[in-house]
Amino acid sequence: MSANAAKQVNKVALVTGASRGIGAAITRRLAAAGYAVAVNYANKAADAEALVVALRAEGYVAVAIRADVADAAEVRALFDATERALGKLDVLVNNAGILGVAPLADTSDQLFEQTLAINLRGSFNCMREAARRMNDGGRIVNFSSSSLALKLPGYAVYNASKAAVEALTPVLAKELRGRNISVNAVAPGPVATDLFLSGKTPEQIQTFEKMPPLERLGQPDDIADLVCFLVGPQAAWVNGQVLRANGGLA
Repeated sequence: MSANAAKQVNKVALVTGASRGIGAAITRRLAAAGYAVAVNYANKAADAEALVVALRAEGYVAVAIRADVADAAEVRALFDATERALGKLDVLVNNAGILGVAPLADTSDQLFEQTLAINLRGSFNCMREAARRMNDGGRIVNFSSSSLALKLPGYAVYNASKAAVEALTPVLAKELRGRNISVNAVAPGPVATDLFLSGKTPEQIQTFEKMPPLERLGQPDDIADLVCFLVGPQAAWVNGQVLRANGGLA
């Protein structure tokens, strides 16, 4: 579909870290709901392009845009590119993140800096840009984690990065008073994605499966459903909240 045709779409959504896993599931759901979607990626160009090709084949409007969300200049360029291709933003989903687990005493400077840079600074950079440039009536959905409530050993730095995102969320919601923009966060429990499964033994995965009362891992579509609810009209009165999708885990 041509760039001119893309600009005629009424609603535009940007999903960060959208090439695989939860981000890709969210992108597919938003496209099916009628949004023109910008698929942000940092390193997985082939996956992002494959997702865009698949969406376009189904008649949806989609573009892939590379940017490191931890870099403020690249985030500005990401918003510029989205606006040029699709129009001004109506929905931002701050999905990009990393999960590195290590005891606090053994956490390297590199892991600390990388976790805070992507999970916290990346969310901050995108929230700041959206607050300046998003259409009135827009929706911002951030990502936290239900790991905060579990307080598992090894998750100290990861939890710190997500706790900070939870702190930013309701404050920005209040700062956007008068523009009808909601800001909420989703806090998934264990979800069967490469990010979560990587480095875990079958026994560890089985333990996580049994932890929620529903006795299963979440699926990317479980989280995509919640995000689509938050950006839709049914959630017009939900603002400044953290919604935990974890099967009753915490």
